[in-house]
Amino acid sequence: MSKSLKEYKSTIDGSYTLYSSEYDECYHSTKDGALSESLYKHVIPAFSFASSGDKLVILDICFGLGYNALATIYYCIQNDIKTELEIFSPELDLNLVQSLKAFRYPIEFDALRHIITALSEKQEYEDEHLKIKIIIGDARASIKEIDKEIDIIYQDPFSPKKNPTLWTREYFEDIYALASPSAVLTTYSVATPVRLGLYESGFYIYEYTSDHTRSGTIASKRRLPLKLIDMELKKQRNPKAKSLKDSEYQ
Repeated sequence: MSKSLKEYKSTIDGSYTLYSSEYDECYHSTKDGALSESLYKHVIPAFSFASSGDKLVILDICFGLGYNALATIYYCIQNDIKTELEIFSPELDLNLVQSLKAFRYPIEFDALRHIITALSEKQEYEDEHLKIKIIIGDARASIKEIDKEIDIIYQDPFSPKKNPTLWTREYFEDIYALASPSAVLTTYSVATPVRLGLYESGFYIYEYTSDHTRSGTIASKRRLPLKLIDMELKKQRNPKAKSLKDSEYQ
């Protein structure tokens, strides 16, 4: 297991996450639950609002313990969704990925053990309907290696306070450039600087609520059948609010 990890942490839904000493945060919210957070803040809203088709290309920032990718596969199996999936997932910590075949995943992922093992050993997996590639390295550089339009973005790195360079306006501009015209981005963050960064990059911003977890944010290149957050009004009410900038962390 990676030297930056101290211990397993049980979360409220019974699934486990890990604590990172490097970032001084857990990989998932213990209050929402590791599996619940992936399903109800990322996978379900993304599949509810992304344009359906024969194939979906997903960018999972960052792979971490793999919950978002695995929950996506689980959700598609459970709901008999036949869409072909291609998932790209940057991840800085190779040691973490190599340790995951021994991780205590929830029973919902039992049928996916062969995928977990392949990802742990080779950082990729492919079958007739699914392709996953973990790109080892800094996500800012890794996303520039992707030459396909992205339909779904799971924006799920460590928090802006701990990992700010994956929440800046310039970063979101890079994401916007990769996104398809109908792309949907999901994130657990509801922070105004994050929403401003997404908005200033060209996204429409929405609050997403679920009965299973706390609120999150959805961003999209197109209008969605959700209540739009008026970011111009937010800026008027809070003139000091600003998006995060790369120049602040160089």
